[in-house]
Amino acid sequence: MVEEEEERWNRKKQTLIDEISDKMINGDLLTKIQAAREIRSMIRNRNSSVKLRVKFAAAGVIQPLVLLLCSGHHDAREASLLALLNLASRNYRNKEQIVTCGAIPPLVKLLRFQNTDDLRELATAAILTLSAAPPNKPPIAASGAIPLLVQILNCGSVQGRVDAVTALHNLSTSKEPPTIVLDAKAVPPLINLLKECKKYSKFADKTTALIEITTKSQEGRTAITNAEDGILTLVETIEDGSPVSTEHAVGALLALCLSSRSKYRELILKEGAIPGLLRLTVDGTHEAQFKARTLLDLLRESSLEKRPSSSVLEKMVCEIAARVDGSEKTELRDMIERNKKGSCEVML
Repeated sequence: MVEEEEERWNRKKQTLIDEISDKMINGDLLTKIQAAREIRSMIRNRNSSVKLRVKFAAAGVIQPLVLLLCSGHHDAREASLLALLNLASRNYRNKEQIVTCGAIPPLVKLLRFQNTDDLRELATAAILTLSAAPPNKPPIAASGAIPLLVQILNCGSVQGRVDAVTALHNLSTSKEPPTIVLDAKAVPPLINLLKECKKYSKFADKTTALIEITTKSQEGRTAITNAEDGILTLVETIEDGSPVSTEHAVGALLALCLSSRSKYRELILKEGAIPGLLRLTVDGTHEAQFKARTLLDLLRESSLEKRPSSSVLEKMVCEIAARVDGSEKTELRDMIERNKKGSCEVML
C-alpha cells in the first residue's frame, strides 16, 4: 500500500513537472514568468529537491530560462535568476548546462546594473554559484565579470560583497587559463573585509588569497601600503588566522619585501611582524613555514648599532618554544643560537 501511494505521488509530481516545463518552453512572457516562479517554489519547498533539479533539467527548462534572462522585463529577469539559482544549487551538471546555454553574457550585463541593486545582487550570486563548477571558470573569467565583481566589492551590499569575494576566489582556483588579474582597486575593500571578519574563518581564507594575488602588480603592492592598516591587518592575520589565511598573509608580505626590500622592510617591521613570523616557522603549513623563514631573512639587519639584545630575542622565541616540543623546540633553539652569534640579527 505504501509503495502504491508513493508511486501515485511520483506520477502526480512528474505530471506537474511536465506541465510547468511545457509552460516554460511554450508559453507567452507572463506564462513563462509564472512557470519560472513555480520551478523555484517547487525546488525550494520539497525534500526531494535534488531529484527535482535533475527532472526539470531533463524536461528542457534551462534554455528557455536563460532566454528569459535576456528579457528587458524586470520580473522576467528576476524570476529567471531565482529559478536558475535553485536549479544550479548542488548540481554541477546543471551549472555547466546553464553556462553552455549562454547565461554568462546576460549575467555580466546585469552586473553593470548599478540602479537595479536586487538584480545585480542576484546576478552576483548566480556568478558565484556557477563558478563553483571547474569547466565554468575559464569562460566566466574571460567574460569581463572580474572588474565588475571588484566594483561590487567597493559599493555592493554586505551580501553582495561576500558573494563577490567567493566568486573571485572560485575563479582564482581555476587550473585552466585565463589566470585572473585583480585590479589595485580591489585592495582597499579586501583589506576592510579582512579587518571586519574573523581571521580564522573560511571567508578570511578567501580574502587573504585574493590580497596575495594583488601583490603580483606594483599597483597592488602600493595599494596595500596605502590602505589604512593594510600591512597591520596582514600581520594580525599571521598572528590570529587559520593555517590557510596565515599562509596567504605571509605570502603577501613576502611579495612586498621581495619586490623592494628597502621600501617595505621598515613598514613591515613597524607593525610588529616578527613574533607572528617566528611562530609561523613552527606552527604554519609547510609553505607558510618556508615563506616565513624567507621573509625573516629579508627583515634581518646587519647594522651593529641596530642589533637588539640577544636576550630579548631569546626571551621572545622561548615564549613560543614553551608551547611546542620535540624537533620543533630544537629548531627554535637553533634559531636562538644563530641569532646569538650575530651573523645577522632580526630588527625588532
